[in-house]
Amino acid sequence: MAEVSDKVEVVKAPGNYEVGDRVVIFLGGSIEMGTAETWQEEITKRLKEAPFSKQVLILNPRRDDWDSTWKQEIGNPQFNEQVTWELKAQETADLLIYYFAGGTKSPITFLELGAFGEQGSSIVYCSPEFWRKGNIDIFCDRYGIPCYSDKEEFYSVVVEDILNR
Repeated sequence: MAEVSDKVEVVKAPGNYEVGDRVVIFLGGSIEMGTAETWQEEITKRLKEAPFSKQVLILNPRRDDWDSTWKQEIGNPQFNEQVTWELKAQETADLLIYYFAGGTKSPITFLELGAFGEQGSSIVYCSPEFWRKGNIDIFCDRYGIPCYSDKEEFYSVVVEDILNR
């Protein structure tokens, strides 16, 4: 569940991690029960290629062993573990990434952005084709959260933000 490069370690849910003296990144965004684009792979690749002087810990909620038949209720141990891991990861993170892919609804990402977006350092990508892009744009504008609709610009800003920490 953990993947390590020279400066970047990736931990997927529900993996354990130690924060230590690292910049901690949470990758929140469209998953859609596994049908959304795997944007987490692209941003992770770019972060691993970046010339960071500091250690970086990426917390990725897109788990490899997700089972869509799990009942999404508090009494289900696997589901509870997943949601609890995601909440803790967002509370721990120095930088929260929220990614709204076109062709998705992303209700949990909406919830997470609303709960955590303005509490810390957040950067948002919202596809021009996202069904509620206007809502995301207005929320981010109101709360001073940087929001991008160009992927390349978004990826560059994320890397630059980490480089400047």
